[in-house]
Amino acid sequence: MARKAPARRITLEDVARLAKVSPITVSRALRTPESVSDGLRKRIDGAVMKLGYVPNAAASRLASNRSHSIGVIVPTLYNVIFAEYLQALHEIFLPAGFQVIVVNSRYSTEEEENAVRALLGQRVEAVIVVGVDHSPLARRLLQQSHVPVIETFQISPDPIGINIGLDHRRAGADATHCLIACGFRRVGFLLGQHDMRAVERLAGYREAMSDADLPADGLVMSIPQTSSITLGARIMSSFLAIGKPPEAVFCIDDNLALGAMQECRRVGMRVPDDISILGFHDLEFAAYASPSLSTVYTNRYEMGKRAAEVALGLIASNKRGNPDVINVGYRIVTRESTPA
Repeated sequence: MARKAPARRITLEDVARLAKVSPITVSRALRTPESVSDGLRKRIDGAVMKLGYVPNAAASRLASNRSHSIGVIVPTLYNVIFAEYLQALHEIFLPAGFQVIVVNSRYSTEEEENAVRALLGQRVEAVIVVGVDHSPLARRLLQQSHVPVIETFQISPDPIGINIGLDHRRAGADATHCLIACGFRRVGFLLGQHDMRAVERLAGYREAMSDADLPADGLVMSIPQTSSITLGARIMSSFLAIGKPPEAVFCIDDNLALGAMQECRRVGMRVPDDISILGFHDLEFAAYASPSLSTVYTNRYEMGKRAAEVALGLIASNKRGNPDVINVGYRIVTRESTPA
C-alpha cells in the first residue's frame, strides 16, 4: 500500500488566492488589521479560518524585529506554589499582545542554561526567571541579552536587572522566632528539595535557634525530593520515630506541613496540643485544613503581576532597566495549628 504524502503547508499565497487579493494585502491585513477595510479584513479572516493558515512566526520576527513573546523560567511545574505567579503573568501579558513561553528548569542549573539559550534564540522580548542563583554561564547570557531580565521570588545583593521577591532567610528566622515565642524549645525543621530558597529559610531557622541559645542538632529532617503532601507525611513519620520528637515543627512549605499534620493525626498526636506545625506560602487549602494551618504568607500573584508590568514598561521604553530590588515582603499568619 502506497504511503500517503504528508499534507502541504498552507501558505500566504493560498490565503491570497482564496480571498482574491494579493499576498502583500494579506500580510498587511494580518500584521495591521486596522490598515484595511472591514469588508476586506473579514474576507481575509474567512480565508485564514477556512484554510487553517498559521503565520510563519520566525519570518514575522525577522521582518519586524519583534517576537511579542516573553520567556519565563520556573524550577518546576509540579508545585502549585507557582500557579498564581504564572496566572498573573498571563493576565497581564496576553491582553497586551504578548505570548508567554514557560520553560521548566527542574531545579537544574544546566537545564536553566539550556532554557536561557532556547528563549533568547526565540528572540523573546524579556526574560522572567524564578530565583537569583544562576550558573556563571546562565548569568553571563542573561547579562549580555540586551532584553529586560527580571529575577523573582528571592532578593539578591547583586541582581542582573530588576529583582522582585522576598528575603527568605529573614522569613525563616521570623517564623522560627514565632514558634520560640510560644514557649517551644525543641523546634524542628522539615524540608524536601534543597533549592536556594529552602536553603535560605533553613539558614534563617538556624539563626533564630542560635539567637535563642537553643540547639538545632538532630532537629532538621530532610528527604531531598520534590515537595508534596505525601513527602511531608514521610518526613514527619521519620521525625516522630526519634526518641524525643520536637514540640513544634516549621515546614519548608504548606504541602509538607499538611502531610505532617495528617501523619500526626494518623498516629494519634493532636495538633496543636501535642505538637505545633507552621507552614510556608499560605496556599489556599491552609485556611481550610483541619486544624487550619498557621503559615507564612507570600504574595506570589503580586510578584508575577509586578514582574509583568515592569517588563511591559521596559519594552515600551526600549530600555533594559538598571539593577533594582523590589522587596514584596511576607507576613506570618497564625491559625489553629499553633498556639495564639
